[in-house]
Amino acid sequence: MKKLIWIASVILFSMGCAEMSSVLEDYNKTNGPIPLTNNEVISGLREALTVGTNNSTSLTSKLDGFYKNPEIFIPFPPEAIKVKEKVEALGMKKQVDEFVMTLNRSAETASKEAAPIFIGAIKEMTIADGFAILRGADNAATSYLKEKTSAQLKIKFNPIVKNAIDQVEVTKYWNPVISTYNKLPFIEKQNPNLEDYITTKAMDGLFLMIEKEEKKIRKDPVARISELLKKVFG
Repeated sequence: MKKLIWIASVILFSMGCAEMSSVLEDYNKTNGPIPLTNNEVISGLREALTVGTNNSTSLTSKLDGFYKNPEIFIPFPPEAIKVKEKVEALGMKKQVDEFVMTLNRSAETASKEAAPIFIGAIKEMTIADGFAILRGADNAATSYLKEKTSAQLKIKFNPIVKNAIDQVEVTKYWNPVISTYNKLPFIEKQNPNLEDYITTKAMDGLFLMIEKEEKKIRKDPVARISELLKKVFG
């Protein structure tokens, strides 16, 4: 028996590096990669979501993060589009444009406070959640975050948006527009809830950016900035 082991050792030792590598490759193909532990899966997904939310809020909260990003730009409230058309016809296009800019500025300002709101949901992710996300679609982590945080995010985000509206003086640009419109004869008076509108649009924009970050981590090796992310998504 010892002689057989010795012969096998000599054969393996005499093999070149390339041959040894080939043997190991065949072994890995047969046995597959070492499976991820539960802890690695959950930690990796938490890290991915943390990276995604931090990157997204950083992008959206900077100057022109919403205003000059066509994917998440907040337009004039659609339910009040008649207001826009009428007052622009009266020569108030500049005021309309300034108002739209302040809508986006308020979303940018509010986004600065968004990242901490996501942390609780990320920490609460279970092992079952983790494996479902890992095996899910390219936006599975974002969908999880959206499901877990939307209601809470809206409650917390609304006063942040209200404060942002005050900071960037949205109503200063909105009041002349809506007042002019509502003085016109034979029209149905309009006054959309700007806080709800901006809150919803700001949330939609944030989740869209988080989804893009998630897809990047899943598909682009360069976006996997840690060994754990490389292992979980590699």
